[in-house]
Amino acid sequence: MSDFALDILLRQKDGGGEEEGIIRQVQMGKKLKQSQPAVFSMCMLCIFLRVARFCVLYAFCCFLPSRSPAMGNLIKVLGKDLENCPHFFLDFENAQPTEAETAVWNQVSAVLEEAHGILAELQSYNGAGQEIREAIQNPGDLALQEKAWNAVCPLVAKLKRFYEFSLRLENALRSLLEALTSPPYAPMQHLEREQALAKQFAEILHFTLSFDELKMTNPAIQNDFSYYRRTISRNRLNNQQLEAENEVNNEMANRMSLFYAEATPMLKTLSNATTKFVSENKTLPIEDTTDCLSTMACVCRVMLETPEYRCRFTNTDTMLFCMRVMVGVIILYDHVHPVGAFAKTSKIDMKGCIKVLKEQPSNSVEGLLNALRYTTRHLNDDSTSKQIRALLQ
Repeated sequence: MSDFALDILLRQKDGGGEEEGIIRQVQMGKKLKQSQPAVFSMCMLCIFLRVARFCVLYAFCCFLPSRSPAMGNLIKVLGKDLENCPHFFLDFENAQPTEAETAVWNQVSAVLEEAHGILAELQSYNGAGQEIREAIQNPGDLALQEKAWNAVCPLVAKLKRFYEFSLRLENALRSLLEALTSPPYAPMQHLEREQALAKQFAEILHFTLSFDELKMTNPAIQNDFSYYRRTISRNRLNNQQLEAENEVNNEMANRMSLFYAEATPMLKTLSNATTKFVSENKTLPIEDTTDCLSTMACVCRVMLETPEYRCRFTNTDTMLFCMRVMVGVIILYDHVHPVGAFAKTSKIDMKGCIKVLKEQPSNSVEGLLNALRYTTRHLNDDSTSKQIRALLQ
């Protein structure tokens, strides 16, 4: 057998690991070939049988109908070593709650009904930049001061509604986590059995990334709220009480200030809520929560990669929805898991997820790639491979 063939076989055996590990195994294989030919032959036979097993799987996939039960069972039996990732279609478009899901579904649905309105309000948020500039440039003009104040107050009331909605979203997420991680079922079984709740979980993540993307590109939010707080502080020094303080008091203003100071405030809310859920449920292993996230990421990736699944999307926006959900659970997993999503031990195939995104038109996924670049916690850790960093450059 040639050295080149040996390299190829060892790469098959390694399953596409890191380059350094492959080179080391190739060198060991060459030494073994020279020193102990009989042992080497046995190793090659084992590798050959393993590769043959995958070839059988591929051959059956070519001849069986794509939706036959035999196909699904064969993939489950023979494909376990190929990829430890669930292969099932998560119906983001049409999933309806079963009787067991109804109570939680109704609770979360009441919150999600407000989400579209929140995003519409945020998208149309123009700010009071002009009025604030005129007031700052003419501090002695009381008419301009009053004009700026009257322009800012309704905007701050709107920002308060956004913040209060984040608290309701936090409670909704907690209810979903309780339902999707409760024994006796594993997270994968929950997601497959309770697709209506999985869909709501996906909708929360979709809303979160959409909200944060709009917030990051609108500096008027921070400017308006800063002007509001400065005006309140100045009037308090002058012993003046403004009517607007009754709606947004000092304590509420402090909490809102912390919320909007975050680059991605909704994601931070979900991250804190998930971490709190894990810490408060001492009897529930953290793996049950992180496995729920990694399974969701895997299911989204597989659906995006698989033509059979993609053709079942009837809405053109479902592809983007699926990509946004995949990125959302990756970021959430990276914030919650002790070593993050980018480590070698991560249960999320980060290379596969990034490649799926890069196969799409750049104008539709650049924001999602930026979310992975700038809102994750562990991308720049030493444990992150150079290949993953290169993919996100």
